Amino acid sequence: MPNPRYAFEDFAPGDTAEYGDLVVDRDDMVAFAEEYDPQPMHLSEQAARSSMLGELIASGWYTAALLMRMNCDRWLVDSTSMGSPGVDSVEWRAPVRAGDRLTVRSEVVAARASRSRPEMGVVSFAFDVVNQDGVVVMRQVNAVMFGRRDAGAV
Repeated sequence: MPNPRYAFEDFAPGDTAEYGDLVVDRDDMVAFAEEYDPQPMHLSEQAARSSMLGELIASGWYTAALLMRMNCDRWLVDSTSMGSPGVDSVEWRAPVRAGDRLTVRSEVVAARASRSRPEMGVVSFAFDVVNQDGVVVMRQVNAVMFGRRDAGAV
């Protein structure tokens, strides 16, 4: 991508955004669980009846994957992203069900230029995945490394 839209300089502490509009598809949710998280509450309505919630719910890891999809669609693939050094925290706060409509509320928590690699900076985000009722179903906090737009001048 010759000129990504988003670089380190485009993120400042306190910046917020709301984006995404993804409807959770039951078949995709179950297929993910069959492959990666085959616990009964994620596999079928019948199997889920004896679980803690008594109903089919999405794997938390599926919800995390949906967050990644919405971040990619909104800004990540059109950025100078150099990856992430890791996730600081993930909290699954409420169940996600087939048919839920999910959006993301993001906040830039911190941004700092790298001292050891002046061509990049590190931006820390808090991402809330929110359902159609305004309930935060998942919160993830992590940093992303970005190339600097002015890297050639550093």
